Amino acid sequence: MTSIDLDATKFQAVRLFQRKRMIGFAIPAVIVLYLAYIFFAFDLPGLAGRANLDNAVTLASDSWSHKVHVTRNNRSGEITYAVEGERKGTYPDGMRPDWVSGDDVLTIDLGGDHIVRYLPDNRTEIDIPGFQLIEVQAEGRSLNTNLPADLPDWISASNRRIGISTPEGRITMTGARTEVFNYFPGWELFWFTLDSPYHGQGLGTILFGERLDPTRSNISGAISDWWNNAMWRHKDVAWAIGETILMAFLGTMGAAIIALPLAFLAAKRFSPVMVLRAATRRLFDFVRGVDALIWTVVLARAFGPGPLTGALAILLTDTGTFGKIFSEALENVDQKQIEGVSSTGAKPLQRYRFGVIPQVVPVLLAQILYFLESNTRSATIIGAITGGGIGLMLTQAIQTQKDWEEVAYYIVLIIAMVMFMDWFSGWLRGKLIGRKD
Repeated sequence: MTSIDLDATKFQAVRLFQRKRMIGFAIPAVIVLYLAYIFFAFDLPGLAGRANLDNAVTLASDSWSHKVHVTRNNRSGEITYAVEGERKGTYPDGMRPDWVSGDDVLTIDLGGDHIVRYLPDNRTEIDIPGFQLIEVQAEGRSLNTNLPADLPDWISASNRRIGISTPEGRITMTGARTEVFNYFPGWELFWFTLDSPYHGQGLGTILFGERLDPTRSNISGAISDWWNNAMWRHKDVAWAIGETILMAFLGTMGAAIIALPLAFLAAKRFSPVMVLRAATRRLFDFVRGVDALIWTVVLARAFGPGPLTGALAILLTDTGTFGKIFSEALENVDQKQIEGVSSTGAKPLQRYRFGVIPQVVPVLLAQILYFLESNTRSATIIGAITGGGIGLMLTQAIQTQKDWEEVAYYIVLIIAMVMFMDWFSGWLRGKLIGRKD
């Protein structure tokens, strides 16, 4: 090798080293620039400023606890006791919480020496340790109070509304009503509402005790009252979960039935006409290129809301996806098996039935069952738009901004439903294909 060749080789080596070094510097710089873009494009400083930890704590606590309202109507003087402030959770006449006492002067013990007293003439006293005795008088639409000008953060006050938040509970007062909220852990009235004879009874009493309702046996009565619970609507929830699963099933299976024959038209081995093959593939691209949520909005406008609209949206999207998957599976079938069936004098349809389908069935079933599981989750969101299934109930609970324990209940049910569908699809796949994951 001459000296000129050696110099050329060294030059190329130096150039290669410099190029790699430049790339090594460029990649981190690009990453830093991209992260900086995200920082400002998504307004992360503003997001941090808008974050409210107190609201997050309240939301988390509301998901596993409940509150009991003690409300006085300042116009009529009527006092009501209700779980979550709902009519369905109102205490029957003659019943009230054991932490409320008195008649003319109603004393509400929130715990921790936090006492609220409902006095005659729409007067209220609030005794909070470490703070002065708060006195409020409701007159018409206005409130007169002895609160000082300099208030702590846990009190907000004006002449029309006063709000007090303590670790033991909350008090809100307006000219129209005075309301106390006392918080307790657990999902109250989950089993039986207050008007049920089985409320507050133990399992042993219901199973082995004397009859609590003269007209019904304890077991049948307890099941009926739980199933028809007006607060938690167990019957409606079960129906909604069934709608969600049915929506996913109809959409997935309908898409598979439609996509299988079309996949033969999109596979080059079985469709020699290029125009027909290209048109079928573009059809698959079109229907799967539009997300199921978009199809849901379009179909809801055309056919109206309902579970069937959600099933059609899943069907359209999955038809394109299944068509692509099935056509690729058909492209990879073993030609020798088809030739073996053909040697028996089988007709074209028979060749497909006995030479092609047995080869692709494991792939097809595995994909269909996987999408059935996935679409069970998707049907929850689609149901929130079309007005069907558990997704609608979840959306309604979120929109109230107060029933967060119901939101937690529905989320737990959705997770359980998805876990069940995962197990069921794995079991069914093992039964049909002959193996499990």
